[in-house]
Amino acid sequence: MCEIVEYIYEVIGENARDYPLPTAAILGLSFLGLFKFTLSVLSYTKLLLDLFVLPATNFKRYGAKTGAWAVVTGASDGIGKEFSIQLAKKGLNVVLVSRTESKLVALAEEISSKYKVETKYLAFDASTDKPENYQALSKLVNSLDSVTVLINNVGQSHSIPVPFLETTVEELQNIITVNDTATLKITQAVAPKIVASVKAAKNISKGLIMTMGSFSGLTPTPLLATYSGSKAFLQAWNNALASELAPQNVEVQIVLSYLVTSAMSKIRRTSALIPNPKQFVHSALRNAGTRRAGAQERYATLTPYWSHALMHWWINATVGVFSKLVIGINYNMHVDIRKRALRKAERLAKQQ
Repeated sequence: MCEIVEYIYEVIGENARDYPLPTAAILGLSFLGLFKFTLSVLSYTKLLLDLFVLPATNFKRYGAKTGAWAVVTGASDGIGKEFSIQLAKKGLNVVLVSRTESKLVALAEEISSKYKVETKYLAFDASTDKPENYQALSKLVNSLDSVTVLINNVGQSHSIPVPFLETTVEELQNIITVNDTATLKITQAVAPKIVASVKAAKNISKGLIMTMGSFSGLTPTPLLATYSGSKAFLQAWNNALASELAPQNVEVQIVLSYLVTSAMSKIRRTSALIPNPKQFVHSALRNAGTRRAGAQERYATLTPYWSHALMHWWINATVGVFSKLVIGINYNMHVDIRKRALRKAERLAKQQ
């Protein structure tokens, strides 16, 4: 107890000894409250600067327009396709990695024709976890002169929200294999080439590894428990990897999103809270690197889209991302989504 009293006096000054202990304690707590409030104001100011004021990341640091390559997984549709297009537009050659070869061929031709960059592609089914897939990817990237960017976008969620105890073993295994095992093995195949490329190049200062996360990994999401856990795993892995590769001038970020119109989310209409892939990817690349926009409390984490960033910041600053209230809201939302999905499936079954 005496040590606590002495600490309070030390924080608020020796003059506080003239006050009785209750008054000193109130002053000390007021000081700590003011300190926390100041930190919050600074954090929110940084959020607004990242989102709306500071200039976009210059991709010359990653070798844009110098012949360097970016590798994009899940590249044939949605967010992955937009990453491929927008990186090519910035002047990076692109390696397209996805499951469907016909889509890869068409996208490779579109990108090379429109943006005058080189493209290569690799048909790769991440759900199979075949060693030859990773060997082929490693062989491909090591055949290139310089690889500086990796976008880990491949991912899988549940077909509809489902209680964990009703999740099929096949769906559970596919989610973990695609979201976690494949992401880690792809990074092991590509990251050494990024490290070597940055070290060898005189005109490239940084490498970049961006991995798609989710608000489902930010805060626990009932009825998407396996998917939620797989994304939370990526958060911890990403932060550890960021620390390991920082001394080698490779920037590592996990990119968090709320909802985006895509085949995975099954949402078609955009809104203030739901951007399309083009809008989302533009915001992610604008803030690539060391920025955290919306995720100020988390190292190597980026919440790039403006409304998602504001939501993330306010949840964390008020009730907290692990609060019972937030988890309860998630639960009720996904119960409703499940009911609607089951009703739709029932209607379709009756029509057949």
